[in-house]
Amino acid sequence: MTNSRVSHRDHHVRFAAICRVSEGQSDRPAAGALPKRLLLGRPTREGATPITLSRSLTLVSCGVYRRCHVSRDKEGQVAERLTSRVRSIYMGARLSLAITAICACHAVSAEDMGSRPRQTQVVTTRTVVARAVVRSRDAELILIPGGTVQIGDDDGPFSEGPAFRYTSRPFLMDRTPVTVAQFSQFVADTGYRTDAEHYGSAGALDENVGAWVAVKGANWRRPKGHKRSAALANHPVTQVSWFDATAFCASYGLRLPTEFEWERAARMGQTPDGHVFKAGDPIELSHRYLLNAWEGRFPFVNTAADGYRTTSPVGAFGAAPSGLTDMAGNVWEWTSSWYLPYRAPQREPADGHGERVARGGSFLCSRDFCEGYRASARNHTTPDTSLENIGFRCVGDPAHVPNLGGRVKQVSTQLAAIKHPRMTEGEPR
Repeated sequence: MTNSRVSHRDHHVRFAAICRVSEGQSDRPAAGALPKRLLLGRPTREGATPITLSRSLTLVSCGVYRRCHVSRDKEGQVAERLTSRVRSIYMGARLSLAITAICACHAVSAEDMGSRPRQTQVVTTRTVVARAVVRSRDAELILIPGGTVQIGDDDGPFSEGPAFRYTSRPFLMDRTPVTVAQFSQFVADTGYRTDAEHYGSAGALDENVGAWVAVKGANWRRPKGHKRSAALANHPVTQVSWFDATAFCASYGLRLPTEFEWERAARMGQTPDGHVFKAGDPIELSHRYLLNAWEGRFPFVNTAADGYRTTSPVGAFGAAPSGLTDMAGNVWEWTSSWYLPYRAPQREPADGHGERVARGGSFLCSRDFCEGYRASARNHTTPDTSLENIGFRCVGDPAHVPNLGGRVKQVSTQLAAIKHPRMTEGEPR
């Protein structure tokens, strides 16, 4: 690559899941010949083109999630600052480092990773057909009462603001994320094939290089690929696209929650003591981890201090006062909402590049980067994308509980949860 310099001192770049900084001189690949794992942005939208900041340091911008402020100081170092929160990572001229601007807990698309051919147009809308199921789901639903809560966080990333008040109607919500066992029953009853099975590969984080890669044979049965261990029955199902999740819920007379419904439920408490995570909160108290997240030097060293390197059994960290489990960490959860600025009408973006929102954070979320387990954190990716850290749960109308949808569980602590001092009904956070 030729030695070119940024023509202006400050350069704004929009990041998605991976921003990789690579060091090298003669061994640096030419532009357009970068390894696939580095080309994680959308060439047709953002360019994903390397920005040469010095002779030996190249930054590859990728995707569309968070706006970073990138500048080159007089000593030739690169400072990457998230404009939503002052957090800098300095990289010297002899440093080789792969990082994720939003800690790989945020998503890349199937096209970005090469699990869908690049010449294939991104599928953002298609008719989802409910399948004929013959057995009731072995699942419990919790009543989430109507109420008014804050949505968003003015102190968080720009996409989480401005915060506003939202009043929800009552709804039923799956007590846990949909499990591998539940999805397996659905597949056995209907013969359903997921998008990952159709494409032949899906996304997983390669800790050796700190980047998302398309893994051949990865799907809901074996999230890391056909040569790796099978998914465990009591873990959240992953490697399911938004279309897969929508088809599953619809087949049982249910639907995906809106992102506002999801946050309303999360603000009833995300941990057994009713805590609602915000920026800077610890994830460990008295040597006990509160959720399944990333511990160690992200994205290369995961110490698994919480007991899990990938997903954990649903409910492993206890239930919130609402009765819900896994409302922070473990896996991101698809919602029905388009990724748009708050207050924008909920319809597919006019440019045809619509993405769907996921909430909750995952086992790949690091406290040092995105803190995606915060109640207000938003993730987004194209609806045909499947990743090892995205699952889902269903919701329904309490006035019309479908016979096949599951059992409604009465939670005796629910009224107390609504008035819990750490997440009082209607109080801003």
